[in-house]
Amino acid sequence: MREFTYDDMTEKEPIAVMIMKKVEKKDLLYLACIFHDIAKGRGGNHSLLGADDAYQFCIEHGYNQRDSKLVSWLVKNHLLMSYTSQKKDISDPDIIRQFALTVGDIIHLDHLFVLTVADINGTNPALWNSWHASLLRQLYSDTKRALRRGLENIIDKKELIEEKLQHALNELEKSGTDRTMAELILSNAGDDYFLRESVSDIVWQTNAIARRMDNSEPLVLIRQSPDFIFRGATQIFVHAKDRLHTFALVVAALEQQYLNIVDAKIYSSTSGYTLDTFLVIDADGKPLELTEEKSKSIQTAIEKNLSAETSTLQSVTRRTPRQLRFFSIPTQTNMSQDEQKGHTILEVITADRPGLLATIGNIFIEYGIELINAKISTLGERVEDIFFLRDNNHQPLQDTKLCEKLQKSIRERLDEQVAQTNIS
Repeated sequence: MREFTYDDMTEKEPIAVMIMKKVEKKDLLYLACIFHDIAKGRGGNHSLLGADDAYQFCIEHGYNQRDSKLVSWLVKNHLLMSYTSQKKDISDPDIIRQFALTVGDIIHLDHLFVLTVADINGTNPALWNSWHASLLRQLYSDTKRALRRGLENIIDKKELIEEKLQHALNELEKSGTDRTMAELILSNAGDDYFLRESVSDIVWQTNAIARRMDNSEPLVLIRQSPDFIFRGATQIFVHAKDRLHTFALVVAALEQQYLNIVDAKIYSSTSGYTLDTFLVIDADGKPLELTEEKSKSIQTAIEKNLSAETSTLQSVTRRTPRQLRFFSIPTQTNMSQDEQKGHTILEVITADRPGLLATIGNIFIEYGIELINAKISTLGERVEDIFFLRDNNHQPLQDTKLCEKLQKSIRERLDEQVAQTNIS
């Protein structure tokens, strides 16, 4: 926390440094740091127990009610921001609204952001890569905007979709793309596409789709993210004829290219095409050196997999990094239903290793399951991935026995993969 008061940390942590400069009572943040994990090992929820300890300490040491409550609130909610950024779809206005309501005001948001960044760095600096930083920056930025608008005036989905559509169409027309053609392409994209993609990305992708001559072949676009929030990540966009296992085919190609997938956005258009966006960094968690040769290699690998007629994938053959080979945790899975959105949520917690997503993708193929979205989160040697699924009739997975069988297959296949890696 103290390092965020240094000017030479501005380039690494610009928001945290900015906040620390304007925070008057830095001792409140230091107290939150001291107390945030103090109740671990005592049984029960350590955040709630620690919050009570922190409040009592502050009152006994002369802090007023307002300051004492702020420290207690920070201890109680010290995991909230990291959990929301890594486990929730923070491109969804409803998620931002819910988080903004919990935070309440910009003062609490500022303090929680700094505490979260300090906590992750202090626990394990290796976890703090460019992707985790970008997720927190996006959540901070969007929540701050929502709070400034006023909670009762948070932009609703229809307004946001229409705003992005019109902005994108205007930009496309300026770039020389026929507006009618652009309207036709975007009319098939679906609401989720506009909610989760930026105007810049929509323009970039639509321009390429509109100007290609042959839509029967996959379109693969690659660039470094131009967005400050996602700096350090490389964007890969795939537009291809929709097939059940596009995700598995693409992730297999990316993993063979020594890429670490940190986010995946999957959309199916009403015109029978899939529009998938992947954000990747290199295998060491660093920004990718995107040379022309590397771009071509990635593009060729994806196109080759998508053109293959086989419905199964070759296993990823690159070697598991030494530091991961003997790190093993039993795979955990959990399934739940999102009745409002009409899909099933699968959470997979396991040890990281090359070929992980390709293996899971293969299992989806075997069970005829449609992947509609994914939330990829790598925490050092541990991954906590969330998949949003439907059956081949575009319905949630309601068969209890099927859900149990699917989870068992994932656990057994992944644990067997780790065991074979360690033996070899």
